[in-house]
Amino acid sequence: MGRPVTLFTGQWADLDCETAIVKAKEMGYDGVELACWGDHFEVDKADADYCKAKRELLEKHEMKCYAISSHLVGQAVCDRIDARHQQILPDYIWGDGDPEQVRQRAAEELKKTAIAAKEFGVGVVNGFTGSSIWHLLYSFPPVLPGQIEDGFKDFADRFGPIMDVFQENGVKFGLEVHPTEIAFDIASAEQALEAIDYHPAFGFNYDPSHFGYQGVDYVEFIYRFSDRINHVHMKDVYWSDQPCDAGVFGGHVDFHNRKRFWDFKSVGRGNIKFEKIIRALNDIEYAGPLSVEWEDGGMDREAGAAESAEFVRRADFPPSKIIFDAQFDR
Repeated sequence: MGRPVTLFTGQWADLDCETAIVKAKEMGYDGVELACWGDHFEVDKADADYCKAKRELLEKHEMKCYAISSHLVGQAVCDRIDARHQQILPDYIWGDGDPEQVRQRAAEELKKTAIAAKEFGVGVVNGFTGSSIWHLLYSFPPVLPGQIEDGFKDFADRFGPIMDVFQENGVKFGLEVHPTEIAFDIASAEQALEAIDYHPAFGFNYDPSHFGYQGVDYVEFIYRFSDRINHVHMKDVYWSDQPCDAGVFGGHVDFHNRKRFWDFKSVGRGNIKFEKIIRALNDIEYAGPLSVEWEDGGMDREAGAAESAEFVRRADFPPSKIIFDAQFDR
């Protein structure tokens, strides 16, 4: 029996929760990773009765949930808040849009998400952190001494108390290491862990699609942070072997544009080497779900998500329990 194959519902939040669950079941998934937007998992409503009803809905369709995801609210905890955030945040988090108040309300919501996850019966909340220093990525004008360090301190000051609540409730946080977050590659992930003093509740939602086109070793990430892989996204990306009009930074052109150097693809149709990932996950004894985050601007999403479920199930395999030539020993 392989790992559970689940569907992240973030890209399906235009559908009501039951419809998304039914479609995931029909497409061959074992369960769902519920997004904390739309009506899929509403933190502000997640009392005992709400969580019981949500569990019963999953059981009705013989589906499981191993994680919930709070990417949108998490993004606002450390970000430099502007008008873009209003479109992704609930009104009660946005309020009057005062940046510091938005950040503080988002932090409180993330604490409540840990409590809601415990009530719901899942042990992982995935999400983003945002970053006060992402705008300093390309260092011109030259970054001033201490600016980067101050950004990691800001992250630690804001996320440390959040992680304390996670730990109190027996829930892990999985940062999806990703451009625009405090950690976006191996080096910055190491800095984030150091900044937060290796808090036991803080780890990663591993997603190779955000590493490959950057030139980051997405297999080494698994080994480097073997004790911090709290959840896994199966998501694919293509990058060109030829020069393009819009390079790694995207050129301000939309996804699914032939001018782009890189673009997300249905699982199995990009450049990510999933067999290497499965072997690494076996090596570190990761036994959690493989959650498909489906994105492909050139493909029907139901067709793509269905083939992705099948691809992931084929790609997964259990580790060996023997040394292959041990039978020759006498």
